[in-house]
Amino acid sequence: MNVRIGIPKGSLQEATLQLFARAGLQVYTNGRSYFAGTADPEIDCMLIRAQEMARYVEHGVLDAGLTGLDWVIESGLEVVPVSDLVYAKQRAEDLAHCIIATELVNVTRNYFQKKNVPVQVEFSWGATEVKPPMLADAIVEVTETGSSLKANRLRIIDTVLESNTQVIANTTSWADGCKRRMIENLALMLRGAMDAKDRVGLMLNVRKQDLDRVLSVLPALKKPTIATLSDDEWVAVNTVIEESTAWQVIPRLKEAKAQGIVEYPLNKVVM
Repeated sequence: MNVRIGIPKGSLQEATLQLFARAGLQVYTNGRSYFAGTADPEIDCMLIRAQEMARYVEHGVLDAGLTGLDWVIESGLEVVPVSDLVYAKQRAEDLAHCIIATELVNVTRNYFQKKNVPVQVEFSWGATEVKPPMLADAIVEVTETGSSLKANRLRIIDTVLESNTQVIANTTSWADGCKRRMIENLALMLRGAMDAKDRVGLMLNVRKQDLDRVLSVLPALKKPTIATLSDDEWVAVNTVIEESTAWQVIPRLKEAKAQGIVEYPLNKVVM
């Protein structure tokens, strides 16, 4: 029994394919086709615009799909929210090879060049805010003073919605035990790949008499794993830390008399 998953076409497409790869599922796309194969013979994919994803999921064309919470709410359709996945473009570096619409062409080009991020900057003749997602992946707009808003007698009164990507499922597929398990497993692995990002594993050995001092240094997701070694005076410690903290943590572990410290990359962290 195959499950058909919708992948958002456009600006989210590459980030989504990379996330699937980190989760352990390679997706094979063809630039001329909306259909895509995967390394799992029981999972097929289709490339669908995020704005239309909920409709195809609700109608049963797709068993599940990834799209923005804002589009799910906007559609008003009945789908099952399976999992939040906050991985969409959030930094200038994540906009590599994307189209940026703006009236400030030179300023925008200089900004991305300084960050060494290759983008295609296009001049916008106005109404820049309506360009994404069809005509541009992102925009650069003049909003520092709010004068544009005031000129149009507009003001910001509240944040209507903070959106993120979600895995959503068709209600009939979700009621099918086999398909539900496959969708849940997919969401689990995608979250695991996301949770592993910016984290590393640490392994080390330490004498039992120095263990408390070492543990006081270690930040951890939960309690670290501690295993006895062939020498009863020593134990092995295994844990996960934020990669950004390793620079400070490892020297402190050495000072606490830890030995054989190994830092290693993580593919997935499943809570």
